[in-house]
Amino acid sequence: MSYGYTGEFVLRIGMIDADLIDNGTRHPNLAQMKMSSYCQKIGHTTELLYDHKLDNLNDYDLLIISKVFTFTRLPMQLLKLLPADKTSFSFYNTSIIDAIREASKSETKKPVISIGGTGFFEDGGRDLDYVIEHVMPDYDLYSEYVKYMTKKGYKEQNFDDYCNYSIGFMTRGCFRRCSFCVNKKYSRPFRNSTLNEFLDKDRARIYLWDDNILSYGKGWEEVFNELNMSGKPFQFRQGLDIRLLTEKRAKILSRSKYYGDYIFAFDHIEDKDLIEKRLTRWRKYSKKTTKLYVLCAYDPTLDSGHIDKKQSELKDVENTFERIRILMKYGCLPYI
Repeated sequence: MSYGYTGEFVLRIGMIDADLIDNGTRHPNLAQMKMSSYCQKIGHTTELLYDHKLDNLNDYDLLIISKVFTFTRLPMQLLKLLPADKTSFSFYNTSIIDAIREASKSETKKPVISIGGTGFFEDGGRDLDYVIEHVMPDYDLYSEYVKYMTKKGYKEQNFDDYCNYSIGFMTRGCFRRCSFCVNKKYSRPFRNSTLNEFLDKDRARIYLWDDNILSYGKGWEEVFNELNMSGKPFQFRQGLDIRLLTEKRAKILSRSKYYGDYIFAFDHIEDKDLIEKRLTRWRKYSKKTTKLYVLCAYDPTLDSGHIDKKQSELKDVENTFERIRILMKYGCLPYI
């Protein structure tokens, strides 16, 4: 900890994207970028920690750790600072504003720790503070990491998402609350932000993490108008709910400045009649590459003990191939 020119404490804050460290990840962590931006805005310094930068964690006043996937392993250096009992992790799921306040007062040599994300907590844990959720992301947070990796011989295009996209949520929430999905915190869609909150005009494209944009009542059209008015290509990375594809939505979606493949979902064989109707409608407007997520190897009823496991698995394989057959009929690609 040091003093700024105003006499206030300047915290040295380490940002840890656990998924990046363990498995590598195609996407930067949006929450990390927002938290970094806020911390800098109020006068503190932030630094993304990876590889050798993890060797001196006690040199930081505050560590902010995010984890998206439950299978992501935390680095040994960090495990030494966290309790072995994972049930105690909720103690560290603090507001960043409170964590900053605590770190400013701390007289110990150990850093204050704040953790969050679906890798730690099923519902993602505490929401970001309002002022952090609505701050412009720190798109420079990963810049040094990208340079480090390219010097090691990795190709620049591997880091396209880090360098060339504005990233955000126009809406949040989904009414479906599927059992296999982690996004069940909100039972209905709502407007989360305007495009200007996260649009970097120097970045070529936009991608969005909205849970189910087409379920956002009449507001979906306003969102699409806003995106199209930007003049930048955009894509909804979570996929789109083809069951909600009306004639108007199909027309606007197909005429939008959409980037990359269109991605929908075909999770349940029981929806096949509806999916075929929607694919027929979609193909009236677009011949562009279209993928559909095909959920398989998932049966929440197996744990009940009332279902024969082998029969269930055989049925699952049969249903998966039937969905693939249907998609091929409409020139679509299955995304298993």
